[in-house]
Amino acid sequence: MAEPTIPAPKTHFASDNTSGVCPEAWEMMARANSGYAASYGNDAWTERAANLLRDLFESPEAEIFFVFNGTAANSLALASCCQSYHSVICHEHAHIVDDECGAPEFFSNGTKLLGASGEHGKIAPAAIAELASKRTDIHYPKPRVVSLTQSTELGTVYQRHELEAIHETTQRFGLVTQMDGARFSNAVASLGIAPKAATWQAGIDVLCFGGTKLGMANCEAVIFFNRELAREFDYRCKQAGQLASKMRLLAAGWVGLLENGAWLKHAQHANQCARHLASRFEKEAGLVAAHPVEANAAFIHLPEPILRGLRERGWVIYNFIGGNVARFMCSWQTTDADIDALVADVIDLRGNIS
Repeated sequence: MAEPTIPAPKTHFASDNTSGVCPEAWEMMARANSGYAASYGNDAWTERAANLLRDLFESPEAEIFFVFNGTAANSLALASCCQSYHSVICHEHAHIVDDECGAPEFFSNGTKLLGASGEHGKIAPAAIAELASKRTDIHYPKPRVVSLTQSTELGTVYQRHELEAIHETTQRFGLVTQMDGARFSNAVASLGIAPKAATWQAGIDVLCFGGTKLGMANCEAVIFFNRELAREFDYRCKQAGQLASKMRLLAAGWVGLLENGAWLKHAQHANQCARHLASRFEKEAGLVAAHPVEANAAFIHLPEPILRGLRERGWVIYNFIGGNVARFMCSWQTTDADIDALVADVIDLRGNIS
């Protein structure tokens, strides 16, 4: 008797991490795999990737490092900005608070994270000012950094005027600004402005630019616009196990994404898919978004029977923000057929509980 076939889980919208490597990155990885090259980043591919990033941000003096994942990027970047007696002001639902297993505190030898509330995943200048001025005595961890997530954990995007207002506040209190840009490409695609306008021109000192969610295999770029903060960062990477011996195979993906604009094309596609999905949920099933759909995430209010029914049908869905709000992530790989299949199941389940 044949073994029963277990259907593969439908991870299409569980995370943009579930997508494969995009063609442009895959092609360059294959090309970098030919022949021999110097190790530990001393190769032409890594140099090319770094220069392409400098060109993209119009920042020729930027210091650039490549690491394996976002946890390392954020944690090591924050550690380079802080002493152990400092604190980092961030949103209460920031990834560094909820999803890094204490890594920022670990790599900074104990820097404290100060979470602030904020509508739709954004931290406001007033909240930053309140935490920065709450206490100034020696018994309290001294605020040193503001960490912004762009796009946010709730799929929203800091607009240019919001970034400028935050910069005014950080300047007033002498704070460094780090940006968790795991989905920075999606934010730029949404804003429609040059990358420099969303980073160093808006007061960002260090950006953790996400490549994995964008369509690469396993690489993030840590970009220091403030070069003073990059002092001995190469040693931090080595000590943390983030110095790849075959660095060219990580960096080559960036070459593929940056040379001909694929980074922006894929981000625009993912954003459009998220908007389309949210629109269909509302028009065809009467289900509304809990937060503005501004990047590649749609957070949808789902009745418990629909949420349960989708999981029973094999869909992998996260609702970790709370209540019956489910997160649906789109990526470079999302198709109309993927959206059709999900919406069809939702409509069917909706009919069963009406």
